[in-house]
Amino acid sequence: MTDTAHDLIRFIRDKIPLARAMDLELLAHDEDRLALRAPLAPNVNDKGCAFGGSLVSLMTLTGWGLVELALLARDQHCDVFVGESTVRYLQPVWADFHAEARLTADADWASFFDTLQARGKARIEVDCSVPGTDGKPAATLSARFVAKRRD
Repeated sequence: MTDTAHDLIRFIRDKIPLARAMDLELLAHDEDRLALRAPLAPNVNDKGCAFGGSLVSLMTLTGWGLVELALLARDQHCDVFVGESTVRYLQPVWADFHAEARLTADADWASFFDTLQARGKARIEVDCSVPGTDGKPAATLSARFVAKRRD
């Protein structure tokens, strides 16, 4: 895991109060994947399982973080926004959990950065999931993130 990834997590926790309250932590990072984790205790709902808002927040932050880290690795300074997302809740989560983000099968960094270079903005599709205890996804998020170069 890179120092840049650890720095990004500190930034997220400092600038996004919800991430701090969720007790978000870095689990793993490489060029193709980012994984963030959160303990159940600060993210529990009235039924004793993970709050759906915490699941979608963790997946959104994980996808956003993957794009941010790719930009930082190439010294590109952009504002990144989630442009569109679809979430599915598939099973309850009864323990500490994590989310993993990867580019969709149709997306690639080369096209994203070529578009960013040409237009000053680009978008990329990211898939995120929270694994369940049975190995199947407990929740999924499909999202389009938009990066816009800062002037």
